[in-house]
Amino acid sequence: MGKHGGRPARLASTGAGSRGTAGRRARRWTVHSLELLLGEDAEAAVRADWDRLAEAGLPSSGRHRSESNRPHITLVAAPSLAPETVPGVDERVAAAAGFVDLPLTSAGVLLFGPGRGGYVVVRQVVTTPELLELHRRVCDAVGSVPGQARTSFPGAWTPHITLARRMRPEQVAAALDVLAPHPEPLRAVALRRWDADARTVVQLA
Repeated sequence: MGKHGGRPARLASTGAGSRGTAGRRARRWTVHSLELLLGEDAEAAVRADWDRLAEAGLPSSGRHRSESNRPHITLVAAPSLAPETVPGVDERVAAAAGFVDLPLTSAGVLLFGPGRGGYVVVRQVVTTPELLELHRRVCDAVGSVPGQARTSFPGAWTPHITLARRMRPEQVAAALDVLAPHPEPLRAVALRRWDADARTVVQLA
């Protein structure tokens, strides 16, 4: 896993409504991203968190059932990372990432926000020299991209895995009660590019 020879592999999303809200709002707020994917055990642990939230009647990232909706760690986010906008991005990022097999550890649950839609509930990922170096290499490979999220720049990046969005303040305590309390060992095994406009993923490493 995590190693793909030749050209990056393009995989189509199977869910028209995945990874966001359909219609004009989704088109207005689309975000492209470069994402680390987790190994089978780590992905199963995160999906178990998603299920706990959903079973408790709370917001959950697991409510989007598209094949493309997988637990991940976002490295870079911008309005567009498509090759038409960033020529050669796939080849440069694939070369910078190399073979992805990176042991990681969860540091517990964090809340981002509250924004207009409420809190974002995440599992923080412990920063290691190896993870920070991979993030730096990927950012260098991407280069300067208009509108890149400031939180994805080196020095401002907090690696995490999103568990739920739009969590209302009165739901936070219930969410913390149902989530597994102990940090889980993780392993990043692949890197992909998510194209929010085409609704496709491209496997890069």
